[in-house]
Amino acid sequence: MKLVLAVVQDKDVNRLQEALSEKEFKTTKLASSGGFLKEGNTTLMIGCEDDQVEVALEIIRDNCSQREQMVAPISPMGGNADSYIPRPVQVEVGGATVFVLPVDAFHKF
Repeated sequence: MKLVLAVVQDKDVNRLQEALSEKEFKTTKLASSGGFLKEGNTTLMIGCEDDQVEVALEIIRDNCSQREQMVAPISPMGGNADSYIPRPVQVEVGGATVFVLPVDAFHKF
C-alpha cells in the first residue's frame, strides 16, 4: 500500500478530486500554503494499492495544469518600503508536487 501526497493549487483541486472520485480513489483534503508565493494550496492524501499508484499519478498529471501568472513581489523585510517599487513578475504556477510514500500499516476504526 502507498500514500500519495499531492500538493496542488486551489484552482485545480475540485477538478482533481472529481476525477479521482470517478476512479474510486478516496481522498482527504488538507488546506496548506506555499512558501514561495504565500498563496493557498491544497494537499490531498490518497491511499492506494501499489498497482494503482500509476493510475493516480496519471489522473493528477491530467488535471493539474501549469500556467503562467503575474504576481507582485513581496516587499523586502526590514528595508525601507518607501523606496521599494514592486514590479509584477511572471511565474509558472499550478501543476502538482507529489510524494509517494510506503505504508506499513493501515487501520480504519
